[in-house]
Amino acid sequence: MDSPVPQPGRPARSDARRNREHLLEVAREVLAEDGTQASLREIARRAGVGLGTLYRHFPNREALLDALLRQRFEELTTLAETLARTHEPRAALVEWLRTFLAGSTTYRGLVTAMIATIDDESSALHASCAAMRAATSELLTRAQRSGEIRGDVDHLDVIALVSAVGWIVEQSPRLVDRSDHLYALIMDALTVSRDEPWADRLYGADVP
Repeated sequence: MDSPVPQPGRPARSDARRNREHLLEVAREVLAEDGTQASLREIARRAGVGLGTLYRHFPNREALLDALLRQRFEELTTLAETLARTHEPRAALVEWLRTFLAGSTTYRGLVTAMIATIDDESSALHASCAAMRAATSELLTRAQRSGEIRGDVDHLDVIALVSAVGWIVEQSPRLVDRSDHLYALIMDALTVSRDEPWADRLYGADVP
């Protein structure tokens, strides 16, 4: 019986895909240490490939950051959808925002890159970012309808507030240990007790 005829290109595509994923994994580690301006040569060295191989996958620093951010946005979108199914409204929002904050403080310069995609429709990341924002909006709306989160904020307000904590921590490393406290202050400010006299003005008297 004749041996199966190999199909040229498939191993190469498979190898290229593995190489790309390996480069992204190493890049995440290096950027966590050195920030978004980390040396691309160092990323290639740690990945065990030549600089030319890195450039074949990611022609410049922006392309590498785009790939990392796209992965992050997609992970956050999936997480939001999962939390909406498995958690109570406020708990889902709190957990999602905590994860968002943890990711935004991983790499120096990442908050700026993330915020820049919000209104830039020409960005390759705009669609992924839009999907993430939509998932965030759904979590926020559920928490507002439950009467636990104040109704005069939208998802961009919430993302901006949490991103601000990430930016502040980035600018002042001494505040790294205070990030959880700062996040808790934001959540306290967003949380409304139905016993407060001004709650009806925020939610309307018909909110249960």
